[in-house]
Amino acid sequence: MKSLKLISCIFLFALSCQIQSQHLITMDVGLDTDQKTLSIKQEITYQNTSNDTLYQLLFHDWANSFSSKTTPLGKRFSEEYLKRFYYAKDEERGHTTIESVVEHTNKPLVWRRYKNIADIIELTPSAPIAPGTSYTVIFHYKVKIPSDKFTRFGYHDNQNFSIRYWHIIPAMYTSDWQVYSNKDIDDLYAPLIDYTINFTLPQAYQLTTSLNENNISFNEAQNSKTVLLEGQNRNKVNLFIETQSSFYTFASNGVQFVSNIEDNDLMPEMKSVAINKIFSYLKNKLGPYPFNKIVVSESDYKSNPVYGLNQLPDILRPFPDGFQYEIKQLKTITEDYLERTLVIDPRHDAWIKDAFHIYLMMGYTDQYYPEMKLIGNLSKVIGLRWFHAADLDFNDQYFIGYKNMIRLFLDQSLNTPQDSLIKFNQNIANAYKAGIGLKYLEDYLEDDNIVAKSIKEFYSENVLQPTTPESFKNILTRHSQKNIDWFFDKFVATDTKIDFKIKGVRRGKDSLTVTVVDKRNSGMPVSLIALRGKDFVSKTWIEDIQGKKKVKINNDDITKLVLDYDQKIPEINQRNNYRNLKWIFNKPIQFRLLQDFEDPKYNQIFFMPEFDFNVYDGLTIGSKFYNKTFIRKPFEYKITPTFGTESKTLLGSAGFSYRDNVAEDGLYVIQYGLSGNVFSYAEDLLYYRLSPSVSFYYRTKNRRSNERQRLALRSVNVYRDLDKNNPVETPNYSVFNARYTYSNPNLLHLTNYSFDYQLAQNFSKISGTFNYRKMFLNNRQINVRLFAGAFLFNDTEKDGNFFSFALDRPTDYLFDYSYLGRSEETGLVSQQIILAEGGFKSKLAYQFANQWMTTINADTNIWNWIFVYGDAGFVKSKNVSPKFVYDAGVRLSLVADYFELFFPIVSNNGWEISQPNYSEKIRFIVTLSPQTLIKLFTREWY
Repeated sequence: MKSLKLISCIFLFALSCQIQSQHLITMDVGLDTDQKTLSIKQEITYQNTSNDTLYQLLFHDWANSFSSKTTPLGKRFSEEYLKRFYYAKDEERGHTTIESVVEHTNKPLVWRRYKNIADIIELTPSAPIAPGTSYTVIFHYKVKIPSDKFTRFGYHDNQNFSIRYWHIIPAMYTSDWQVYSNKDIDDLYAPLIDYTINFTLPQAYQLTTSLNENNISFNEAQNSKTVLLEGQNRNKVNLFIETQSSFYTFASNGVQFVSNIEDNDLMPEMKSVAINKIFSYLKNKLGPYPFNKIVVSESDYKSNPVYGLNQLPDILRPFPDGFQYEIKQLKTITEDYLERTLVIDPRHDAWIKDAFHIYLMMGYTDQYYPEMKLIGNLSKVIGLRWFHAADLDFNDQYFIGYKNMIRLFLDQSLNTPQDSLIKFNQNIANAYKAGIGLKYLEDYLEDDNIVAKSIKEFYSENVLQPTTPESFKNILTRHSQKNIDWFFDKFVATDTKIDFKIKGVRRGKDSLTVTVVDKRNSGMPVSLIALRGKDFVSKTWIEDIQGKKKVKINNDDITKLVLDYDQKIPEINQRNNYRNLKWIFNKPIQFRLLQDFEDPKYNQIFFMPEFDFNVYDGLTIGSKFYNKTFIRKPFEYKITPTFGTESKTLLGSAGFSYRDNVAEDGLYVIQYGLSGNVFSYAEDLLYYRLSPSVSFYYRTKNRRSNERQRLALRSVNVYRDLDKNNPVETPNYSVFNARYTYSNPNLLHLTNYSFDYQLAQNFSKISGTFNYRKMFLNNRQINVRLFAGAFLFNDTEKDGNFFSFALDRPTDYLFDYSYLGRSEETGLVSQQIILAEGGFKSKLAYQFANQWMTTINADTNIWNWIFVYGDAGFVKSKNVSPKFVYDAGVRLSLVADYFELFFPIVSNNGWEISQPNYSEKIRFIVTLSPQTLIKLFTREWY
């Protein structure tokens, strides 16, 4: 009887394995290194493990995602300003050429691009595929390998190859087909597959892959070799093909470790020690790696590096020998460990693997490098060690990375699909939020073993089989003594900000009643720490805060109360977490030279030298005092007293602003501001400007959209010194200004327009500006700008053209523009232009209009950064008939909108190029503001 039961169990187990057997792929692949192509015959045996009868089969063909600028991948690159893909030659892009698709009987099959999507294939089998049955299809096709300059994978300039997503692969089917286009976010949702590949390549090349190399045969006549590659339960196959292998191998915990991540200062023995330490750690925290080989490459690491100072060149790196190598390998090995063994929807449920990944990395650093600082050995350098950055632990980078997005109001929920995340969130912030979220939960559970034990149990129960985050939630709930629904329902599923505050403290005879406010109604818990001096007294977790909540604690001579003392909670504002019971001020004031990271224990004031230049004041030297840290605050100020070396005058500026985040979309921010400055507007003449303002910012629900709207209201009050030799009638004036701006900048299409209304005692004017840029598939672009403005009334004739519309160089009576010499009419600085109002480049006889003006500015590129431009329009002043104006010339766009040169050729002045003193006609745009230039490099991330 027992034997019968045993046989029955064995039979049921075998049947279960058969039902859940993986798809099979058998391939014959040939590499042409000259043409950079793969010739592939691929047989796919698809196993229908679902309960549904399938009438179509869908496949991912991500190699074809590089085929054009209009694929989902091409559009993604354009959204992120990746110009190198858009401007690439056709032969640098990859594509798939399918020659035939047949059944195992060689009967041709009907196939098409699914919904006309370039990298998804749909085919119709000759008969429906019933549950539990299999179906075999054979593809004959060629793959043109793309250049590596787009994703770091592809063909390299040194004739080597690093390739991924190079072959057709079945899509995952659950209750429906889970098909996703390649968008360079490494989230192919592939089922587990058993592979058999005969890969033929030139004998001079060496092949590295995570599959097992079971046989090599040589063909001397063709100078080639064929490598038999085999592997089971694989969801991806990366290939590295090199003339001289850059990979090295270690044996660790029964796994063959293969890598080309280097550290030239580290001996092989030390590398082996580091790898063994990492594998032992992961085996203890997760479980054994189910394969006998793991390959991690430099390309893998650079696609998802450890961001921070460790990315500096080796000569500048501030970390001890071996640590940088170890942390790079930890990041890459852990990622590969999880990706190859946990079958989770990577587009919608990536947060669970991200959470494990960052949690494990933080745990590793705590275990082996508990004293490691964020800036490494620089924390011991005199001068640098005085900064708060020197106090921060290495693991604090995860809180900083996520908090940066909170303060910018660009954070997104953890369950947001990966292709809907902005780049900084997708690459950095959401993974950091997920990891520190588990640390937050661990602190709340007051048991360091619960989260770690739940991760290990989840991994062991779900390794190499499809799963979801719901399974992890069930395991965590089972082990937890507290209610953890808030973590999944609030922290994971929403982008609700967290901000707690101690509102009040009432003293009793032996107790304190503390009122804690949940300012953002997050519904999450917070810890309250009681201190006596620097000594810890008690810790109380406060849950279910409905707006505000009172909690009573013992008063054991407590001197200070702190919310989240250990800073485990990613709050938007930790500066209001302190209540000093023995002093009037909750936090002391701290002065720091140069900008630093925020330290919520202090009221920080930073100061640093400040330099600027204009022709009237000369070099202005001073110091600015400000509270802005590396991460933006809601309230910021900057006070900058300076001294002009030429004007010999005390000058300066001051600005105060407060940003109120009122919603997540629609009207999402209201900013209040007050600014003032004192500088020279001409030789020995000062202007004083004071401007209060309020701005309303609007955005869409889609965080990846660049579409923004702004309504700004301000009063600009200007007071100018009188010039005795050339007195002006209106030295002092006030202008009310209302401006609406719409912008939607993208690489392929740029659209922005604005409407401006101004009201002063002696005039009122209205104007509109429209800008449009389009990039065509042939890399030609066209830029068009329209401007129209008119005075509603104008009694400023006594002031000349100071308040008039300007054709080529606005007078800037509102003092908005960064002129090097705003009053100059001759000399180099007078050739600086600001593309505002008329937008002309030539100086014409009719430079101003005190009634109305309308112009059009257009240009198009003739080669790379060389453009031809043309401007035309009408200017109308009182008692003068409308005048038609035009100019044309060549524009050198060295850095678009930041550093450009304009060479006039023809205008109302005639052929300018043939006229004397032509060099004085050349105009230029220059931007000296570092913040403005930085936007060129950050726009693809935010």
